[in-house]
Amino acid sequence: MSKNSILRYREKMALSDKYDFEFLKNEAETLIFKELERQFAFFEEGDLCLCNECVVDMAAMALNAVKPLYRVSLLGTLYANSAMQDEEYAENVRLAVSNAIEKVGFNPAH
Repeated sequence: MSKNSILRYREKMALSDKYDFEFLKNEAETLIFKELERQFAFFEEGDLCLCNECVVDMAAMALNAVKPLYRVSLLGTLYANSAMQDEEYAENVRLAVSNAIEKVGFNPAH
């Protein structure tokens, strides 16, 4: 395929228009969200900022610190769920969330 053909193809159709990415999911998100909830339960109301901006920032920071677990099928979900059985991955999730809470929750940027 020539370079001009590739460029014309790119102009016509975006990747998301051609392929269905609906089932592409990062299971690390679910694990991080559950761990955020678990760790939030240890704090008294008012101990840390739990506004939408801060919670989303904490989630993003924690997600950037752990290995992603993308899947596109049920088998992939089983693989991702088994990752939490891996003590090293589970500890990485716990630490990533703890660090995000410490950095963002106790020091909001607003």
